[in-house]
Amino acid sequence: MTEKIKRENESADDLGGGLFVYQPLRGFRFGIDAVLLSHFPRPRKRENVLDLCTGSGVIPILMSRLAEDARYAGLEIDPEAAKRAERSVRDNGLAERITIHTGDAKEASRLLARDSFTLVTCNPPYMPAGSGIVDPSDPAAAARHELSVTAEDIIREAAKLLKNTGRLCMVHRPFRLAELLGTMQSYGLAPKRLRMVHPHAGGDANLILIEAVKGGKAYMTVEPPLIVYDAAGQYTEEIRSIYGGEENV
Repeated sequence: MTEKIKRENESADDLGGGLFVYQPLRGFRFGIDAVLLSHFPRPRKRENVLDLCTGSGVIPILMSRLAEDARYAGLEIDPEAAKRAERSVRDNGLAERITIHTGDAKEASRLLARDSFTLVTCNPPYMPAGSGIVDPSDPAAAARHELSVTAEDIIREAAKLLKNTGRLCMVHRPFRLAELLGTMQSYGLAPKRLRMVHPHAGGDANLILIEAVKGGKAYMTVEPPLIVYDAAGQYTEEIRSIYGGEENV
């Protein structure tokens, strides 16, 4: 790993295990949803993994320590974000294992080889276009609202990019669940695993983690809920283990 070289208006944020990622001081910065998604797929040996809407590249960087012999790629539409992700990959010493591409996720199957990935991940914009007041000039707006890419775009392109029996793993909001399940099935992706994420035990879920398999059979497992905070307002043991230990949360 080479020396961290931050640029103006940028931070180099610790990911634990000697890894870090460059992020803008202002604008969209990754959150716990990206960290949870990086662990949800349980990457396998020799996987060929693509992260759509990769942003800072945090998901492939985090996943790289879970399956060290896998190959990873990220696709990001924002050229500046893609350059920053490339620097993060390079300065973590991961350039031989992670490739960052610049391009539109809506056109991913035109930019990258079809039927070539065993796993596609995505932390997409959650909010439908037209919901709330949005400033299109705000870089963070496109990360939260479907201004340039929709859930259907991601699912459609993933179905084209995945090999048969390949997996799509996404993090999203519970109010979009019925829509996501229907869209996945319409593109030949069978929902197989679902996990609800709850800020507190007994409270409503605010995130979902979902896995679908290309050409899979119609059988889905609902896993135990993932609780983020304990009664004292601290991260639960499971969240601490996902982050890699208390020193990294």
